[in-house]
Amino acid sequence: MAISNTDSLQKKWGFFGHKRINRVAVFTLPPEMFGFYKEHIEYLTEHAVDPDKRRYAVEGEAQCHYIDLDHYYKPGEDPFTIIPRKWYDAVTKFTEDTLQTYGIVPWHINIMKLRLQKAFEAKNVDLILKYSADIGHYIGDAHVPLHTTENYNGQMTGQKGIHGLWESRLVEINAEDYDYFIGKGIYVKNVNDLAWEAVKGSHTALDSVLRIEKELTAIFPSDKKYSFEQRGTTTIPVYSYEFSQEYHKRMNGMVERRMRAAIIAVGSIWYTAWVDAGQPDLSALQNIPPSAELLEELKDLDAHFHNDEHKGRICD
Repeated sequence: MAISNTDSLQKKWGFFGHKRINRVAVFTLPPEMFGFYKEHIEYLTEHAVDPDKRRYAVEGEAQCHYIDLDHYYKPGEDPFTIIPRKWYDAVTKFTEDTLQTYGIVPWHINIMKLRLQKAFEAKNVDLILKYSADIGHYIGDAHVPLHTTENYNGQMTGQKGIHGLWESRLVEINAEDYDYFIGKGIYVKNVNDLAWEAVKGSHTALDSVLRIEKELTAIFPSDKKYSFEQRGTTTIPVYSYEFSQEYHKRMNGMVERRMRAAIIAVGSIWYTAWVDAGQPDLSALQNIPPSAELLEELKDLDAHFHNDEHKGRICD
């Protein structure tokens, strides 16, 4: 899906990116998990975007996708010494209302890991699939620099539209050239720390994301920055291929690096949840399809999403 320079921009990796992350993460798993996950790879791929679909249907969902770190610090300060990594410490320092207002993605990843672990312990196929797909989404979001700032779409710096450019447009036109040979997932001793390190890596890259786009815009012919593409019956403005590729080039592999980091993190947390659940025999769960109840729930979610999309609510 191409992203236009309009308010129809969605605050996400783009459906394509999230699906690719979950799909490739399956191949980071050990043999004891691979059979089950490979059997359900299409589910994990297609439902990698369910959390975005829930953003306007479920109260409390939106803040699980980001954390506006710059709310908490002044220029020159280090947010990672100011914001406690542990949830209750952060609540004590800032209040839960404040945390919820400015995003909770690193803490939510830890919650989702625990939910997935419980699903493994219960050998509940529906919940294993649902939570595996969902946690892949939140981990992907934590690896996006623009998910760590109040200026998430460049709206504060005259760069409106940069969110979709970075995480959707660039991925869609370059993803087939990325290197997905990233090895196997590893056991994560502290999932909360992994989530925070993902956020830290993203926020560290934020300055370059904004600066390079601004520098390129200053020298790029204004009539060449955008082009138009036909999507269904609608013609929409998008960042031109030439501008997008020059931006991608100037970031020197940043998008690919963040995507690769997200993939190995997803596989590692799936693996960690399984180990912490006692390494249940997943082969015993193979050939068990998602239940009719889960499929009906997903059907309702799709209906709500497409209705909201038609009304123009899927925007940031």
